[in-house]
Parts: sequence; structure tokens; C-alpha cells
Amino acid sequence: RIDVFTRVIADRTRGFDRIDPGYRGPLYAEISPKTFPVLVREGSRLSQIRFRRGHAQLDATALRALHDKERLTDDADPDLTLGISVGIDLAGLGPDNFVGYRAKRHTGLIDVEQRDGHAIADFWEPIAARADKSLILDPDEFYILASREAVQVPPDYAAEMVPFDPLVGEFRVHYAGFFDPGFGYEGAGGRGARAVLEVRSREVPFILEHGQIVGRLVYEKMLARPERLYGMGIGSNYQAQGLKLSKHFKS
Repeated sequence: RIDVFTRVIADRTRGFDRIDPGYRGPLYAEISPKTFPVLVREGSRLSQIRFRRGHAQLDATALRALHDKERLTDDADPDLTLGISVGIDLAGLGPDNFVGYRAKRHTGLIDVEQRDGHAIADFWEPIAARADKSLILDPDEFYILASREAVQVPPDYAAEMVPFDPLVGEFRVHYAGFFDPGFGYEGAGGRGARAVLEVRSREVPFILEHGQIVGRLVYEKMLARPERLYGMGIGSNYQAQGLKLSKHFKS
């Protein structure tokens, strides 16, 4: 959530973020801060790897069955065709009708190992809701916004945010798209959690409207239930979140 674009590549592979079965060898990270200067050290965690066996993603029928059992979203009539549709919340949260943050330019350094060590006002501008519940994304600016829906990930599943349609729209949503088992799950301390969206516009201004679908949450079956779920005694930063910045900023 600090706009650091990171991707991984391995020797003799044909693309980023894909590692061929049976590969043995080093991995390399391309790290590209887009907004803030960052300080990293040996051992700093900037990327996440997931291992899949076979086809783990749930199809529409399996996703519907899981939703009927666990209620994955508080949307009264969710679209589950290609995953759970996720819309943007531009109506505002709380008494201030707060919808999100826009990143400031030319800020100080963010130490990725320092928790609660940076003042929000030094790095972010709060955004209030407009009367028409819209938001104009300025070119090449970075925003933190929230989903309209609250979602949850049951213990035996993981989820990933994917583009609604990569060929439509002049903006990109969610660089860090992994949702761990237990995210927003009531049994792990959650009551449904908003998907906090990392949004970057491209070359032209783009208007978002309240409820506009910006991504889909696809679910995958875990090979086994994790010993510890997201939010259960491990200091997970975003459990039961509304609209929350990364752990680097003071609450």
C-alpha cells in the first residue's frame, strides 16, 4: 500500500512472476517505487509467492455453493460469474464522508521495516466524498480507496483480486492482490472487511462512480487449512478493516 511495484523473475523463464515447475535456482526481484522513496534492508518483505497444484480456482458453481454456505460478501445480489465483483465506495465513510487518500509527491523516506513510524499527513491527502459520488483520477497519481462491499475469506480458501477487464479502463487496481485465509472471517476476529484498493490512473483523467465495478475477487481451495489464520494472534494489520493505510503509518 505504499506504491512499490515489485515483480519476480527466475533464470531462463519467459516472463515475470511465473516460475516453471521443477525450477531450482535463484530468484530476482525488480523493485520500482512509484511514489515514495523507500528504505529496504536484507530480509525486507516486498513480494509474496503462492504455490499451486493443479487447478485450484473455484468456478462459478463452486463459488456459488461456497457463498451460500459462508456468505462471502454482504452484497445482497452479488455477481459471481468470474469471481465476486468488487465495486468502489465513493459515498463516504464516517461523519466526514471520507472516501480515501491521494498520495503526496516529493515526500520523505518510508522505512519499510518501521511500523507506526510515519505521520499520515506527511504522505497522504484525505479525499472527501463529492455530492455526485464520483471521483476524478488524475493521470499517474496513486490513490487508496475502499470497496463498497465487505468480504471474507473462509479458512480453507485464499483469494486474489484480479482486474474486472484488463482491456477496459485507463486505470489499474490493486498491486497487492492476495487475500489470506481468514481475511474478514468472523471466526478469525473479522466481521467482513472492506477490500482496500490501490488505484493508479494512467495517461488520461478517468472518472469513477460510486459502485462501479473495478475488480473481481477469485477464490482458490487450499491444499490444507493453515495452522494460523489471518488475524488470529499474529498481528494482522488489516483484519476487520474499513479503510486503512499500511502498517508503516501512525493510526
